[in-house]
Amino acid sequence: MKTKSIDPITVEVMGNALLSIAEEMSVTLVRTSYSTNIKERKDSSTAIFNAKGETIAQAAAIPVHLGSMLGICKEILAKYPLDQINPGDMFVANDPYNGGGTHLPDITIAQPVFKDGEIQAFVANIAHHSDVGGKVAGSSSGDCTSIFQEGLRIPPIKICSKGIINQDIIDMILLNCRTPKERLGDLWAQIASNRIGENRIEELINKYGKFMFKEGLEAFLKYAENKIRDGIKQIPNGVYEFTDYLDDDGIELTKKHLPIKVSVKVQEDHIILDFTGSVKQVKGGINVVKTALYATIYYALKAIIDSEIPSNAGYYRAIEVIAPEGTIVNATPPAAVGGRTDTCQRIVDVIYGALAKAVPEKVVAGCNSAVTTVLFSGTDPRNNNFFVYPESLGGGLGARSNKDGIDGVHVHVTNSSNLPIECLEMEYPIMIEKFEFIKDSGGAGKYRGGLGIRRDYKITVPMEFASHADRQKNAPWGLLGGKPGKTGKFVINPGTKEEKILQSGKVSEIELKPGDILSAQTPGSGGYGLPSEREEKRIKEDILLEKTTLHQAEKDY
Repeated sequence: MKTKSIDPITVEVMGNALLSIAEEMSVTLVRTSYSTNIKERKDSSTAIFNAKGETIAQAAAIPVHLGSMLGICKEILAKYPLDQINPGDMFVANDPYNGGGTHLPDITIAQPVFKDGEIQAFVANIAHHSDVGGKVAGSSSGDCTSIFQEGLRIPPIKICSKGIINQDIIDMILLNCRTPKERLGDLWAQIASNRIGENRIEELINKYGKFMFKEGLEAFLKYAENKIRDGIKQIPNGVYEFTDYLDDDGIELTKKHLPIKVSVKVQEDHIILDFTGSVKQVKGGINVVKTALYATIYYALKAIIDSEIPSNAGYYRAIEVIAPEGTIVNATPPAAVGGRTDTCQRIVDVIYGALAKAVPEKVVAGCNSAVTTVLFSGTDPRNNNFFVYPESLGGGLGARSNKDGIDGVHVHVTNSSNLPIECLEMEYPIMIEKFEFIKDSGGAGKYRGGLGIRRDYKITVPMEFASHADRQKNAPWGLLGGKPGKTGKFVINPGTKEEKILQSGKVSEIELKPGDILSAQTPGSGGYGLPSEREEKRIKEDILLEKTTLHQAEKDY
């Protein structure tokens, strides 16, 4: 590989230009989309790939989305001969087993960028669509038992041919969705995002020339590889193991505490992660396909080893993964995968738990590590339209070696925001009765774990509720003597004679009537260090700010 013709400063400038393009694509997607899930919560991502489908730049968005975009470019190149790919073509896909996706609501659209008749790069974006069919509105219930129940499966097909939208493909997708107007608007936004990316990449190629552009991409990958290898060398050689557990699969509730196990082997500038011993794939929709596993691993190691590493395929070269087929971390069809992010979150925790034995100063304690997702659906009497309202809720981020954890945030592979109350109540026939941090939900320690949140939804019209969530039985663990955080739960009509605590976080088709309250309470996170070492002023501040009750403080400290 020749890189001598391009100097490091040009590589840095070009790398930042590529990241800037990905960010502009992201802004375009968010500002032109229709659904609250994208325009408000930003549950979307954008990225740029080289001509071989290797990641070059990803906008700072949702880490697990990289899994879907990792897969689609290579699936396109495997399915379509180069002479059948033309300027202006765009490809749409979402299928985890045949389209490079990770779950069906995440629809990816990718576009090749040409210069002089040759593919020079790909631009791609992914958006979490509020509904893509399936047995449950929202298409992400944790209690599905087959991917065929989860919605429309799309292999890589052309949604645009030579710049012209294929209306037949659009019509096919819309016919299989409960909210076609939203889907159409979001698909248009995705197409617009790619067109912006294509224009900017063409401008960059015109500025530097094809040869320099290609050399720059290769040098950028090599730079990331060198960075990760240097970082791995800072970790003591050895084998580090850890096991954590998912609550259940939402189907076989007698089978509890499903193990996720990892063995991390550090060898000089190379790292091997072996998930042998993890539970076999399960009936419920919390299985993970390999692309989602890879995206999760790449995030976790980047966060620990060197957060400044460019998000490209260069640093993947130092990482080896062993994941037996047919396990929950490398599922085979037709396993359901709609709630795969709960498992991805736990994969991060086990990697952190293992590496805490080697570099405890770089690792956070156990986090809420679940994507507590609520899905409400019904007919809005204000316009007689069917609606689907999805939202994933944050919780506690684990305490660190020198700081308390963070309260009420998304962690690890998710990074979407909450839906503001004003937007929620304007868009849907739901009112928010309570939105607050949960006292005492962060584990005690020298540094306290972050708090979970409580969000109470008041139902105003008949509707159905579905969900996928975890850490409602297995608490977030503490580190170096820190105490575990509190678990989460779903409660219908809390504090009344009709109170009902759902036995699993993975449910569907729960009927709610006007006046009901659905209380979503998310997990906290673990503490770090011995509680006896916490400064007295910090304890008093926690009590004053109502993060800890006096009773719990006396008990813990």
